[in-house]
Amino acid sequence: MAKVELKQPVVAEIAELFNGAKSAVAVDYRGLTVEQDTALRKQLREAGITYKVYKNTMIRFAAKGTEFEALDPNLEGPTALAVSKEDATAPARVLAEFAKTADKLELKGGVVEGTYYDAKGINVIATIPSREVLLGRLLGSMQSPIANFARVINQIAESKGEPAEAAPAEA
Repeated sequence: MAKVELKQPVVAEIAELFNGAKSAVAVDYRGLTVEQDTALRKQLREAGITYKVYKNTMIRFAAKGTEFEALDPNLEGPTALAVSKEDATAPARVLAEFAKTADKLELKGGVVEGTYYDAKGINVIATIPSREVLLGRLLGSMQSPIANFARVINQIAESKGEPAEAAPAEA
């Protein structure tokens, strides 16, 4: 079998990984212990992130013509890809958090929602909370004034000696 025929399935696998992905982060994993690598893979899997080591040339072929082609400058030396199809900031967040305890893990760069970021940019993106957390904060900030208003009305009614009828449940 020719070498090209052996490489085509790998390129197709990476292309499928990129298809519909919201973000991809390239990392240098040299120097991680087996325990650290296992722990990292577990955290990424739990966050719904695909993490795998590929040859740089295979990544280049699969990314050609896509927004992930911007990763090309980072494809030097050993490279692992962390790709997410759901949460755009999850790979950066999980990898940056793990890199705090494993100093050998080096973020190279990544593409988040079509925009390329270098290592510093990926570290900034890692500080952005997930979509669910942001929506929760938004809902909480919208709900707070209403709950406070209801409490004030309830206190006014009680201070006038009238029992409050149906006080709204506190959130």
